[in-house]
Amino acid sequence: MDLRNPYRDIKGQMSVEFVLIAGFMLILTCAVAAYIFDDSELTHAMAAARSGAVQGVLADSMAVYPEETFKEYTQEHPRLVSPSGVKIVKIAYENKGVNPLYNRTWIQLKIYATGSGMDSAEQYRLGSRINYYARKSICEVFKTQNLTNVGFNPAFSDKYVFTTVGVEWI
Repeated sequence: MDLRNPYRDIKGQMSVEFVLIAGFMLILTCAVAAYIFDDSELTHAMAAARSGAVQGVLADSMAVYPEETFKEYTQEHPRLVSPSGVKIVKIAYENKGVNPLYNRTWIQLKIYATGSGMDSAEQYRLGSRINYYARKSICEVFKTQNLTNVGFNPAFSDKYVFTTVGVEWI
């Protein structure tokens, strides 16, 4: 061994260690990136659902309805054609596993809202409108309108299928 140059006897040992460490870091980075991407899709879908639910509330508060629906609501549910103080409190989801029909992970959304002065029939109708806009918004974000029906039920993303349950009024 040459004491003046202690690195002379290593004969490439540092470069092998560097390649092993760099390879391990690359594999670890790819695994973490895949996990973050999966989580990101669900986060985007939840943000779209919230945006759609708020849009449904805003459409209600401005009494924006198709003509036929407006006539029906004017006669049967006059509260639904006037501005309301409805607020979306939160949106929760439950992972129901893989849906065998669509071969995607099934996510069930539950929207919580608050508002006063509505009877149960009006809450049901407004809740249906909120759910519709939440599903529609998910389809628009992921450009999957062609995969679903007119009611956007279910809504699709690349890896998930979304359904909604009745809005829970707090």
